[in-house]
Amino acid sequence: MLRYCKRENGVSATRTQATNDFSQGGMARNIIHMAVPMTVAQLINILYNVVDRMYLGRLPGHLALTGLGLCLPIISILMGFANLCGMGGAPLCSIHRGRGETDEAERIMGNSFTLLILFGLSLTGLCLAFRRPILYLFGASDLTFPYANDYLTIYILGTVFVMVGLGMNPFINSQGFSRMGMMTVTVGAVVNIVLDPIFIFGMGMGVRGAALATVISQGCSAVWVLRFLTGRRAILRLRLSALRLHAGRVKRILSLGSSGFAMSMTNSLVQVLCNATLQAWGGELYVGVMTVINSIREVISMPVQGITNGCQPVLGYNYGAGEYCRVRQGIRFTTALTMAYSLVVWLLVLLFPEFLIRIFNNEPDLIAAGIPAFRIYFATFFCMSFQFIGQSVFVGLGRSRQAVFFSLLRKAFIVAPLTLLLPAFGLGVDGVFLAEPISNVVGGLACLLTMYAVVYRPLGKMKS
Repeated sequence: MLRYCKRENGVSATRTQATNDFSQGGMARNIIHMAVPMTVAQLINILYNVVDRMYLGRLPGHLALTGLGLCLPIISILMGFANLCGMGGAPLCSIHRGRGETDEAERIMGNSFTLLILFGLSLTGLCLAFRRPILYLFGASDLTFPYANDYLTIYILGTVFVMVGLGMNPFINSQGFSRMGMMTVTVGAVVNIVLDPIFIFGMGMGVRGAALATVISQGCSAVWVLRFLTGRRAILRLRLSALRLHAGRVKRILSLGSSGFAMSMTNSLVQVLCNATLQAWGGELYVGVMTVINSIREVISMPVQGITNGCQPVLGYNYGAGEYCRVRQGIRFTTALTMAYSLVVWLLVLLFPEFLIRIFNNEPDLIAAGIPAFRIYFATFFCMSFQFIGQSVFVGLGRSRQAVFFSLLRKAFIVAPLTLLLPAFGLGVDGVFLAEPISNVVGGLACLLTMYAVVYRPLGKMKS
């Protein structure tokens, strides 16, 4: 084993120097090199919706914020289709790049782009046609529907931009250009931050202004992605010859991407169930509380996602290159870094819930209801990192079955049933918030321990 690990600071004599070759240099350095810009990018990406919520939370009352919260499950579904292609195709590109199969990597990227365009156009039509019944199904009332409808109608028009910007950016990162990938979302976020107050307050457009600013910003991100992937700097270029769909490639992309898709879809399902259950047990006020909680969760979990997503192209490249010792080193480093961050943030959230709530809303009733809800919901936040660690390893190494199973386990099989059952057992709205910490422990530990048993240990027996 020691003989194999000596490659940490060097390269196999038979390996040819390649651009952004992750089989060279220390694994920790390679992962940090990818993870830092991707973490920043993830945080900036969240600003699309979080900034909207911050501004809308400053409008009188909480109905505008609650209306936006009702749109989040639909937005999660749209992102799910983007992840289906992006998270499905990008790891495959890394593996083929590690094997030196550049042409096949480009074909996978081209097929992913075609799928994104087809999904984007189809979802735009469906959502526009059925947005009213969907919003009422997802927990809207006569009071909140106008706000949710105003936001969603405009947001849907930018669906293709969401698909291209979010779905193709992983292909920039998989080539080792994580800083350029960070710029993709930075451009969009800056545009959104500038336009939000102009449209919402300056032009008096309210929720419609927030949606319009988001659509324009997503369009800017999509243009940035396409300019890079068709330009000279890209190692893998988006070519017309690679856009024609091939059944075998499509199957591989969708199979691996189904993990990210399942996670987004189950997140959407849980959001719908939470909104509907909270509406029944506590009214619009608690739907607003959950909107704030989701906003905070998205922000504080983004560094975890940035770290674990940053390790995927590095792990996949080394796995494709047969550097199994380095893959184990990468898993150990990612686990340690992710756990350290999660523990620190977990303590901060539990100690300062009021400060975090006031970022989004200053209504006394919402703050009073939100503080105990925060402490319940985030009680075991650090355990959520277990899920991200295991999931990222499965996806990075192309293990689609395990990735999909654990995406479904935590949300669909644990959170969703508990969200419906716990309130009926005398816990009321507290039961809705309690479902999350239970799932973090059960689902997170199951994912991490399975990854250790079926991936990490077997890799130790394989020769690099």
